[in-house]
Amino acid sequence: MLDIDPDKLSTCVSCGLCLPHCPTFRVTGEEAYSPRGRIDAMRAVESGELPIDETFIDFMETCVQCRGCEPACPSGVQFGSLMEDTRSALAAARLITPRWQRFGFWFLDKHRLLLAGSSVLAIAQRMRLVPKRLGLGGLAIRRPSAITSTGDDVWLFTGCVMDAWQRSTHVNTAKLIAATGATYAVPGAGGGCCGALHVHAGLTDETKRLATATMASMPGDAPVVVNSAGCGAAMKDYGHLLGTPDAKSFSARVLDLNEYLAERVDRLPVATGERQQVIVQDPCHLRHVQRVVDPVRTLLGHVADVVELDDDGLCCGAGGAYSALQPELAGQIRERKVASINRATERSDARLVASANPGCSMHLTGVLSSTGLTVMHPADIVATALRL
Repeated sequence: MLDIDPDKLSTCVSCGLCLPHCPTFRVTGEEAYSPRGRIDAMRAVESGELPIDETFIDFMETCVQCRGCEPACPSGVQFGSLMEDTRSALAAARLITPRWQRFGFWFLDKHRLLLAGSSVLAIAQRMRLVPKRLGLGGLAIRRPSAITSTGDDVWLFTGCVMDAWQRSTHVNTAKLIAATGATYAVPGAGGGCCGALHVHAGLTDETKRLATATMASMPGDAPVVVNSAGCGAAMKDYGHLLGTPDAKSFSARVLDLNEYLAERVDRLPVATGERQQVIVQDPCHLRHVQRVVDPVRTLLGHVADVVELDDDGLCCGAGGAYSALQPELAGQIRERKVASINRATERSDARLVASANPGCSMHLTGVLSSTGLTVMHPADIVATALRL
């Protein structure tokens, strides 16, 4: 038994409108790898009609958890919640997320170890010891100095992987916040990991522990600005995850960086150089979960001309740790996204791709860099254009 809320399961009426928005259904063409098919499997297991076997586990583990099905669903099915509940039950029974994966997730809030391990991984990349099928973009051996607090207008969440692999984006984020006339503070002890990857893996107890520590690291009522789409989505869900008034209050304070800056774009300096064309790739947890779409275009539009993709926000296949755990499917999904990006370059002069999530940008960089395209965070694009 999965112990899933039967009301959540019964919401799905099997209309099939989710199918075109599901990346695994698009690449396999199999009903079982669609939201509708996965919900049918959940119902069958919950009712006792089917056992929890390798086939069922495969259906659940191959879901990217992009939640592209949710905006398309006329019945409001909470598919993300269903998948999280299912994975939590499977992980508690030790049927998914084996010990080696749990060890990897354990590292994420051990920040000094993570930084050291990331440097070792970067060196291993240079020595060609990291399999290309993992789709990792090039990691920097050296990183800028960590940002330090300048005041208390907002909290600037730095996190784990983002700080280890893309700290330069934090530096540019800090410059942009300062350019609006605001000050920022970095989290205190305990704010090293938000738990986003843990909840995907079904490690609910660990996610709750990290969520509680993250909240405690940024007290008060100042906005919490997050520049990683996956982290922001997880932190905006703390109210549901923990179910406490404090958690709901904290989640209400969380803003994606694009949201924060779009409301203050008139305070930023005016770009004086030539405007570039920039292709926008919307990370799933920004577009489908946080529903932050227009602010990205508002911010980028301050310095560049935005070029849209024609795939209606279809997932790129990164999915947090998905690209490492399901490399074949992730690669097939990425091929569709790359094809859409290539079509955008054919009708424009764009050589830049904007992506506001570290997993997406690295997953895409692994392929696009060989075609002369550069993937950058919107904060990096804007800060560079403004010469901050």
